[in-house]
Amino acid sequence: MITQRLQMAVIVEPSYQKGLLATEYQRVYFNGNFATGAGPTASIFNERIENLPGTRYKLPVAVRLNYFLDDHFIIRTFYRYYTDSWGIRAHTAELEIPVKLTSFVSVSPYYRFNHQQGTRYFAPYGQHSPSETYYTSDYDLSTLNSNFMGANIRLSPPNGVFGWQHFNSPEIRAGHYMRSTGLNSNIVTLAMKFK
Repeated sequence: MITQRLQMAVIVEPSYQKGLLATEYQRVYFNGNFATGAGPTASIFNERIENLPGTRYKLPVAVRLNYFLDDHFIIRTFYRYYTDSWGIRAHTAELEIPVKLTSFVSVSPYYRFNHQQGTRYFAPYGQHSPSETYYTSDYDLSTLNSNFMGANIRLSPPNGVFGWQHFNSPEIRAGHYMRSTGLNSNIVTLAMKFK
C-alpha cells in the first residue's frame, strides 16, 4: 500500500525446467538435404523433429500498479520483463479500467501489448541448416508483437443470480488477439463464482 488509493506489487518468479522441452510432433524443414545411414540403405531427408535444449532458466519480473480513482473507476496497470536462457526477451504492458455502472454491474475494457525478441534457435520454414544442433520453426518462440483488447462484464447481484445466493457473480470476457506472425483470434470466456 503506497497511499490510500495506490497499491503496488512487485513480482519475481524465477523457474528452471529440465527434461523434454521440444515438441516432438513439430517438424523442422531445412534449407538442404542430409543423409542418414550409408551405402544402399542411406536415406536423404530435409526434415527433422524440433530439437531444443533439455534445460531452460526463466526470469519474469513484473510490476503491478492499481489506482482507485473514485467509487466508480479503478486504473489497473501491469508491466513485465521476461528473459530466459534460450535468448528470448519480452516486454508486456497492460491497462485495464474497471467501471462500476451500478452497485452490482461493472464493465472492464482492457488492452495488452507484448513485444518478444525470439530465441536464437528459431528460423522459419526451410531456413535452418542441417548442421545446427538446436532448431525450431515454432512461431511462439519467434520475434513478434501482439495486441489483445476487449472487455469483460461482471454481475454481482446482492441476492445472487436468479435469487440463488450461492451463485453470486457471473462474468463474461470477450477479446480480440492479433499477432504480427499472422495469428488472429477471438476469445470469449465465461466465469462463474459460487460460494
